[in-house]
Amino acid sequence: MLLIGIWVAVRPSQALDSERLLALATRQDPAVLQAVRTLLDTIARASSQPEEARIELVNQFFNRRIFFREDVEVWGQVDYWASPLETLVRGQGDCEDYAIAKYFALLSAGVAPAKLRLVYVRAVLGPPASPPVAHMVLAYYAGPSADPLILDNLVPEVTAASRRRDLTPVFSFNTQGLWQGTQGSEAGDPLARLSRWRDVVAKAREQGFQ
Repeated sequence: MLLIGIWVAVRPSQALDSERLLALATRQDPAVLQAVRTLLDTIARASSQPEEARIELVNQFFNRRIFFREDVEVWGQVDYWASPLETLVRGQGDCEDYAIAKYFALLSAGVAPAKLRLVYVRAVLGPPASPPVAHMVLAYYAGPSADPLILDNLVPEVTAASRRRDLTPVFSFNTQGLWQGTQGSEAGDPLARLSRWRDVVAKAREQGFQ
């Protein structure tokens, strides 16, 4: 799978209202408060590391802590996009929830939003002849011509996109743009076009993420 980004120079955002996030976590089970504290510690440690190390730390945090469950099991809905805090409260989530949580955690660790895209893909999960299924991953672009790195809940390791022949991009987005595939023309305002994305961005910001 070749993912080619449209590069935009943006100053990294390190805005995270940790006090608000902790205050909200204290209203939950003590295990949730501990999970949020561990996340904040992970973000703090990641912020002082080179970006690829940040990617690894955040990817490991969520892949190891969150159990995969379908939205119907977790939320009683066919398709629900959870904020990072909601995902930590439940300790469970589907592919969108992993990708969303990693996206906001990496923004908080100082990775520029232009370097991150949530990518809807068709994934072949079984033998090569298996029918593809809808799936979401997070892609990190170190530079405009770099082979992006894929953060995926199905694969524990961060892997170069060129090695993920099982994934075919459909569309990609972040808080700044929406694209057909990953190298097509812009397809409008992602917050206007994607209602679930707009809603989860609003929730995340209310909970301390930016």
